[in-house]
Amino acid sequence: MTRKRTIIVAVAALLAGAATAAVAWFASPERLPWVARAAEPLWTETQWPFLTDQWGKGKAFRCSAADCGTEVSLYVRAKIGFCNCTTGVADDAELERLSDFDLVGNDVAALGDGRPISVAWMKGRSRAYGLPGKNRPGGAALSIAFNDRCDAIVATAVVGRDRPIAVEPAVIDFLNSKTVLRWAEVTLGL
Repeated sequence: MTRKRTIIVAVAALLAGAATAAVAWFASPERLPWVARAAEPLWTETQWPFLTDQWGKGKAFRCSAADCGTEVSLYVRAKIGFCNCTTGVADDAELERLSDFDLVGNDVAALGDGRPISVAWMKGRSRAYGLPGKNRPGGAALSIAFNDRCDAIVATAVVGRDRPIAVEPAVIDFLNSKTVLRWAEVTLGL
């Protein structure tokens, strides 16, 4: 009787485990189209609004307040051969040297220390800034730079309020998107 009971318990445990695995597999969100998913920010490409300078034109994107919590204008461009080839964008001084503050009027005030970030295979930094001057395109900005060897990609996100850190995850996610990464690969000649 003991052997029969052991077999019954083992079979019941296997069936329970298989049933649990089947329910988990079929109930996963990607298999249930009627399950609401968290809304992802929608970025729309716009016209590059700045005059051409030594770095040329870049890409411009916009995320509405409905999608990002506040209006965000994102400007991304490459600075070929301008990054520190040895250390990359390893500190706030290098980030500021690479930043496109001239796009937002050069009058910026750091709102804290920068943070390390990753965009695909590239490493860099992000830092929040206030835009205290008048006639600025927004109240605050994020400066983000990351590099592939000696080449840098620089992103400036201008936000309509004084809390740019709140939109940083959405901006970093978008910089990691296929749209931006394909552009970066082509621009950097990879």
